[in-house]
Amino acid sequence: MTYCLAIKVKEGLVAIADTRITSGTDTTQKKKVHIEQRDKYSLFIMTSGLRSVRDKAVQYFKELIEEGEVHNKLYKAVNAFGAQVKRVALEDRAALEQSGLKFNLHTIIGGQLKDDKEHKLFLLYPEGNWVELGEGAPFVVIGNSGHGKAILNRTLTSESSMHLALKTGFLSFDSTRASANDVDFPIDVVLYRNNTFGMVEHRYGKKDLEYISDQWAEELKKALNNISDEWMEAAFNKLPVLNDVDI
Repeated sequence: MTYCLAIKVKEGLVAIADTRITSGTDTTQKKKVHIEQRDKYSLFIMTSGLRSVRDKAVQYFKELIEEGEVHNKLYKAVNAFGAQVKRVALEDRAALEQSGLKFNLHTIIGGQLKDDKEHKLFLLYPEGNWVELGEGAPFVVIGNSGHGKAILNRTLTSESSMHLALKTGFLSFDSTRASANDVDFPIDVVLYRNNTFGMVEHRYGKKDLEYISDQWAEELKKALNNISDEWMEAAFNKLPVLNDVDI
């Protein structure tokens, strides 16, 4: 499985991807983020699904860029990558499904190209169609998405800072990692500030961030202890009282 998260706030984009690859009982580590960075052309691609499909689609897209195809807006690059996903589907879907494997590539693409007025964030489906993420939905998760959404929903808005977005995003990943054995360190973090056309990537290992995980666990315990108990008495008062005779 996979955990890939991208967050769009007014300040910029924050993306996090784990690196664990699971095949049966075997686990390995591989990058799930691909970055294209050149003059006024900054984008990242993150995927969840079959690794072979991902690698082939990314390679086809890289060849388009190397051969001179030009995109001036991010949605056009998303269309181009979607076309490569469709191309791989035509080549491989039948054989994969005959082997009992599902063609299930989901993709997050974020960034800004020269004629985009601001940074953009898109979710691309296996069929090659896409949706753009906006203020009403400041983040998107693909892969193992069930465990870490609560803190994102409760915390993030389009007005959040990139620092808060990364902090919240890591805690979302950490919640997923604690609940699922197919998501783990290292994680790759991508940062992009609006209108800078300068995308950066940084890798964090478990030793880099385990003290944050420990601090978060302690803060949760403190917060839980500080929650009022009064509301529970309406229920607990209905319990029978234990008498000395019953002991």
